[in-house]
Amino acid sequence: MQAVPIAHHVQQPALASIPSLSGYPAAVLCWLLSAGVYIAAKWVAPEMPPWGLCFWRLTLACAILLPIVHRHHGAMIALLKSRPLEIVAVGAIGLTLCQGLIYHGLAATDATTAGIIMALSPVMTMVLARFVLGEPLGLWKSLGALAALAGMLVIVAHGDLAALLQLQFNPGELWIVGSAFCWALYTVLVRRSKFGIELLPLVVLLLGAGALVALPFHLWEIFNDERSAMNANGLLALAYLAGPGGALMYYLYNRSVETLGASRASMLLYLQTLFVAILAYLLLGESLHDYDLLGAAFIVAGIVLATATKPKAMRNSSGRVRQGR
Repeated sequence: MQAVPIAHHVQQPALASIPSLSGYPAAVLCWLLSAGVYIAAKWVAPEMPPWGLCFWRLTLACAILLPIVHRHHGAMIALLKSRPLEIVAVGAIGLTLCQGLIYHGLAATDATTAGIIMALSPVMTMVLARFVLGEPLGLWKSLGALAALAGMLVIVAHGDLAALLQLQFNPGELWIVGSAFCWALYTVLVRRSKFGIELLPLVVLLLGAGALVALPFHLWEIFNDERSAMNANGLLALAYLAGPGGALMYYLYNRSVETLGASRASMLLYLQTLFVAILAYLLLGESLHDYDLLGAAFIVAGIVLATATKPKAMRNSSGRVRQGR
């Protein structure tokens, strides 16, 4: 998730230039495990507070992955010494805030709806990249972003035009929109920062930074939230979130990026939305609402416009080919 999980997703150059079929099973399993995070978090939301869930997931996932990247410890320490504030800031936005907001939102909305809203994050990333990185947006990407925005408004207003005009939104869904924005900003900041180390060691550093930022929020919950006591259900959910839905998911995403390339692996993120809907139906008894389907249709249209259209090649006066926008 942006959940993502994840750490739905650091853009790095692929280590393998030729896509391998082995990358697709890794990517599919990655997004299936990521979808399970929504289910586990929704299931335990009445019993476990969001920041406690966030802190322990990040801490345990970091501890599990740290020995796996032992060959990179020197580079990780050097980066942490040279750019500590950037590591903490990016980890706070992409992991602490992104996950904390999702867990807040799941206390008041369906996992299915949350999964659909999080599909907005790649479109949000394109828009933010225009302003932060100066990347061209173009007509089709702009239209795609507007269509996706319309879909998001349909969902958070539950398809009620009167509620939309009166700005009456479900707060749970607004938390999820905030999470999608944080994930998009995180993705852009990682690309802008160019930290210069491989994906998995960078993720481990950011997990540790995110856990550090989440700790004060968790401590506040211990004294102020009646759900702060860890019970059997909370421990079971946390075991999934930190292990299969955390460390293993991040590892599989890294493998898929190595074999498929960052762009192809990231585009498979949309499988997460499908898996969330299926798992929520099977395990939580959720069903799609009319406004979910309508909003999803707008979001899918926006994604197609923003990602499937190719700029036309044009020749300038010197005869060189350039890309039209």
